Amino acid sequence: MAGDMWGYPETAQYVPGAQLVGYAVEASDGSIGKVDKHTEEVGRSYLVVDTGPWILGKRVLVPAGLVSQIDTGSETVRLGCTRAEVKDSPDFESGKHENDADYIEQIERHYASRHM
Repeated sequence: MAGDMWGYPETAQYVPGAQLVGYAVEASDGSIGKVDKHTEEVGRSYLVVDTGPWILGKRVLVPAGLVSQIDTGSETVRLGCTRAEVKDSPDFESGKHENDADYIEQIERHYASRHM
């Protein structure tokens, strides 16, 4: 899945240049926070989700390939993974993890090993 993991799927209805910061983020089983940052880098697009009080302010990186739908009307990003999968993902630290190959591999292993 690593190759597909880092690009927004066509079905997500992502529009290049869209500003997703502040959008609510919904996992397949409920709300998990808000988009704190997003990228549209070729081969490495992702969202940084601030989980807020749900997981004590944890910030996590979610590969764009897990986005199932972007609803601009309700300003909501829906993910094709569960709250537990997001909760169990490695913490994200801005300025440290964006270009850290070991961290990116951890993210790939975490989401590639999920049960579908």
